[in-house]
Amino acid sequence: MTTNTLLRQLYDTTEQDILAQIHELKASLGDRVLILGHHYQREEVFAFADATGDSLKLAQTAASTQAPFIIFCGVHFMAETADILTADDQVVILPDPAAGCSMADMADDSQVRQCWQELAGVIDPDTTVTPVTYINSTAALKAFCGEHGGIVCTSSNAQKVMQWGWQQREKILFFPDQHLGENTALRMGIDEAEMIIWDPFRPLGGNTPEAIRQARLILWKGFCSVHQLFKAEHAETMRRNHAGIQIVAHPECSREVCETADFVGSTEAIIRHVKAAPAGSKFAIATELNLVNRLRLQFPDKPIWFLSPTICMCSTMFRTDPQHLCASLQAIAEGKGYHQITVPDAQKGWAKVSLERMLQLA
Repeated sequence: MTTNTLLRQLYDTTEQDILAQIHELKASLGDRVLILGHHYQREEVFAFADATGDSLKLAQTAASTQAPFIIFCGVHFMAETADILTADDQVVILPDPAAGCSMADMADDSQVRQCWQELAGVIDPDTTVTPVTYINSTAALKAFCGEHGGIVCTSSNAQKVMQWGWQQREKILFFPDQHLGENTALRMGIDEAEMIIWDPFRPLGGNTPEAIRQARLILWKGFCSVHQLFKAEHAETMRRNHAGIQIVAHPECSREVCETADFVGSTEAIIRHVKAAPAGSKFAIATELNLVNRLRLQFPDKPIWFLSPTICMCSTMFRTDPQHLCASLQAIAEGKGYHQITVPDAQKGWAKVSLERMLQLA
């Protein structure tokens, strides 16, 4: 039976029966399978994860596991990262191969290489620029960074990585998320005048040669489609309606949102912050809806609101449902038909270099 045929059957099955099948398959497969679940996954999938976390934590888990099969309940770049960090005989599976990332799509290999060539017409990037890619990027871009003396970062370790980048060379090219790079640099005391935005659809990214020479930080014009929906006025409304509320934001949010927030941090940092707060603390949180709803359930003694009046769910994360997870487990049990993610060898070596630089810092 093909995976697609099985999926069609599962969508005709009750969710209760599917969840029971997942329990049975997990138990029968035992330690042959490790299920990784990102914080943005829907609850009914997240509940089956053997390890949960943000991109950094899950990358570390992937690098250390010996399980022959890894099911990554997340999006494509995360499964690629797991394949890069695991042994050749380990199989990484993405339950729905269509689960991508709009931010990762905003910088591709040809665009970044074109940027490097254009920079070479003004400066010598190989001696003056450290490329830093957010983990929300393709394996090809992680390989580019490895090959050019660069590194990967996550929202958890962006400041530490950027400090490392400036220790290597005088400038950083940061892609694909403008906001994480900008918010991190501002917290580090980097002057706004030392940053420029690189628009890949304009010559020299829309900058003058002099601006490129003066810049310490070159920020790629990219963003998260979920986090860009939060606005500073949403925080103002929350403060008017709920006295004493704390505004908590992910650093992928815009500068305006992060500047008005009481706390800015990665998903792991947000969870720790809410957990550590005394009972009765009130929060409005600017990050993906599934995580916010999970915090509501975990901490019922702390009133928690979603910052935006508009529902901001990561639609590609949401593609991984119990049916796809069940189909992946069934495919492993039958020994065929799973959606394996394999990074080409030409990219894997250099991508691993850039990821290992990050993990050594972490």
